[in-house]
Amino acid sequence: METQNEPIRLTQYSHGAGCGCKIAPSVLQEILKTDVPQPFNGKLLVGNSSNDDAAAYDLGNGTALISTTDFFMPIVDDPYDFGRIAAANAISDVYAMGGRPIMAIAILGWPVKKLPAAVAARVLEGGRAVCNEVGIPLAGGHSIDTPEPIFGLAVSGLCDITHLKRNNTAQEGDLLFLTKPLGVGILSTAQKRGLLKPEHLEVLLKQLTQINKTGEALGKIAGVTALTDVTGFGLGGHLVEMAEGSGLTAELYYSQIKLIEGVKEYLALNTIPDGTFRNWSSYGSKINFEPGVNGMEAFNLLPDAQTNGGLLIAVNPASAREVVDLLNQNGLADFISPIGKMIAKQENVIIVKP
Repeated sequence: METQNEPIRLTQYSHGAGCGCKIAPSVLQEILKTDVPQPFNGKLLVGNSSNDDAAAYDLGNGTALISTTDFFMPIVDDPYDFGRIAAANAISDVYAMGGRPIMAIAILGWPVKKLPAAVAARVLEGGRAVCNEVGIPLAGGHSIDTPEPIFGLAVSGLCDITHLKRNNTAQEGDLLFLTKPLGVGILSTAQKRGLLKPEHLEVLLKQLTQINKTGEALGKIAGVTALTDVTGFGLGGHLVEMAEGSGLTAELYYSQIKLIEGVKEYLALNTIPDGTFRNWSSYGSKINFEPGVNGMEAFNLLPDAQTNGGLLIAVNPASAREVVDLLNQNGLADFISPIGKMIAKQENVIIVKP
C-alpha cells in the first residue's frame, strides 16, 4: 500500500482509462448475441434491440422511466476528480435520451490491499459533488474488492414519452451537431505516460466534468430527431450506430470538428490509446475518407474514446435555429456549426469530407 510520502496516481493502477475501457463494438456484439427468446414486453420502449444509451420503460402515465449504468477505471490520477468524471459520464446517458435524472446509486470496485480506503472515500465524494450539482441524491450503492479501482453510477431518470430521444431515428437531410471537442483519449493517455502539461490537464478536467444537461432541453425540441452521447466508441463508432440504425449514411465535415486544446501536440508524440485501434478494427471499413482529408489524423481522432463526450445531435434543418439558440444559451457557442449531414444510404456508412 502507498505510503503518505508517495503520491498516489490512480491511473497507474488500471490497464485502461475511462471510457477507453469499453469492449470494442464488434466484440460487444458477439457477447450480446443470444439464441434465448426474449419475452415481449409492451412497456419496454427502448431495450437490447437497439444500441441506445439507456433503457426506457413506459410507466403508463405518459412518462418513461430511464435506466442506465456506466462505470470504468481511472482516467485521471486525483481520486476526487475521478469520482466527478465517472458520475458526470454516467448521468450523461439520461440526458442523451432527452431525460431528467432523478436518482443515482454508486458502483465501486476497490483494491483494498493496494489503495487506502480514504482514497476510495474521496472518489465517492467526487461522485456526490456531481450528483449535488445535478440536483439528485446519491442514494446508495454496492462495493466489492477488485484488482483495479472501478467507479461509476446506476442512474434513473424520467422523461415525457413524447420527448424521449433515441440514437437510431435520424432522418435524411438532418444536420449533425456535436457539443464537445474530440481528443480526450489522447490527452488522458499523455497523462498516464507523464507527458501531459499542467495547462492541458486543466483543459482536460474541465471537459471531463462538464455536465451534458442541455440534453434535457434538446429532448423537448421535436425537430431533434436523434440524440446520443459520444463515449467509448469514439465519434466514428457512435455515428456509425446512428447512421446504420437509421438506415442512412452520414456525411462528416472534418474541418468543422472541434479538437481539444493541445491534442495535436500529443498526436505528434504518438500518445494513441490502444482502444483507438480496437475501435477502428471494429468499424473502420465502414468509413471512407475523401481526398483532402488528413487521413492519419482522422484515423487517430474519429475512433478516439471520449469519456463524458459531447452530445451528438441530428436535427431537422427547420429546427436548426432553435437548436443553435439553445446551444448559445447554454455556453456552447463554439459548437453551433454543423459537423455533418444525414444523406440517403450509400456504400459507406460515413463519408468524411474535408
